Amino acid sequence: MKEYKVKNIFIEGAIPPEKIAQSIANHQSKTGIGAHDIFLGQVRADEIDGKKVTAIEFSAQQEMANAVCHEIRETVFEKFPVHCMHIYHSIGRVGVGELCFFVFVSSGHREGVFESLPFLVNEIKAKVPIFGKEIFEDETHQWKVNK
Repeated sequence: MKEYKVKNIFIEGAIPPEKIAQSIANHQSKTGIGAHDIFLGQVRADEIDGKKVTAIEFSAQQEMANAVCHEIRETVFEKFPVHCMHIYHSIGRVGVGELCFFVFVSSGHREGVFESLPFLVNEIKAKVPIFGKEIFEDETHQWKVNK
């Protein structure tokens, strides 16, 4: 039972809490689902070379990123007993403390979500062409390196 909730994973700016609540609320009528797991990525106020990060400006080759994300979703559905997933990533400027990455998986049982979520998040971070420019207090910047 595959369900695609999002073909375009990108949201302009920070991911609003209402988007997360809506994703969760939409599952109350899906009685075959017994477990959910969520990953939330948030912009940190890192200090780099004595300068504090105040925001990250995300960019992507969106068509390619959506295609790669679709391939990753297909792999997850084949590899794990997942019924549904939602993936959202910010594009544009996101301030410190705001959410920039949201992944939500649902399955019949907890093992499916516990096994699939780390795989899904790590695949997205490793393969989807999304780039972050860390903006410092003085408005200088550097390109972010994912760890």
